[in-house]
Amino acid sequence: MSARRTAILEAAARVIAQRGIRGLRVEELAEEAGVSTSLIYYHFRDRAGLLARTLDFINTRAEHYTQPTTDPDTDPRAHLEEMLLLELQDTPAVVENSTAWGELRSTAVFQPELRDQLRTTTDSWNNYTSNLIHRAQQTGRATPDTSPYDAADRLTALVEGLSKRWLSGTLTLERARCLLRGAITAELGP
Repeated sequence: MSARRTAILEAAARVIAQRGIRGLRVEELAEEAGVSTSLIYYHFRDRAGLLARTLDFINTRAEHYTQPTTDPDTDPRAHLEEMLLLELQDTPAVVENSTAWGELRSTAVFQPELRDQLRTTTDSWNNYTSNLIHRAQQTGRATPDTSPYDAADRLTALVEGLSKRWLSGTLTLERARCLLRGAITAELGP
C-alpha cells in the first residue's frame, strides 16, 4: 500500500473516531491527511469506497496489535485470552481503532452497504476465536460441553461491549479486563 493511501486511511480512522461517520467530510479528510480531495477520489472512487477500505484498514491494524505472544499450538486457551485482552489496551491506536470500529458498526444500522463487510470481518474474528476454543477443548483446557462458535460469538460481542463502555467512561479499563477474564472462565471453565 502506498504511503499516501496509508496516510489517508490513518486520517480517515482518526476522523471517524473523533467525529463519527457523519463528520467525515472528504475535504476535511484531505486536509487532515495532507493530500488533495482528488487524490482521495482517485484511490477510493467515492465515500462508500473510502468507508469500505477504512474498515479493512482498521481490521488489519487490530490484527497487528492483538497478536499474542502465546503460541496457539502450545496453549490455545492462553492465546485466546491474551488476544481478547489485547483489544482492551489504553494506547492511541487501540482507542482510535475501537472507537472507529464502533462508529462503523453503529452506522451500518442505517447504511446497509456496510453490513456485508462488517459481517465478513466479524465472522472471520469469530471463526478464529471458535477454532481456538475448539483446540482448547481438545487439549482439556476448556469444557467440552460448550459450542465453540456460540462461545466465540458471546466473547467477541462482549469485547465490543466492554470496549464501548470503557471508551465512554462507564467502566474503567481494569474493570473491563476483569469482566472479560471472568467471562472467559464462565465460558470455558476454570
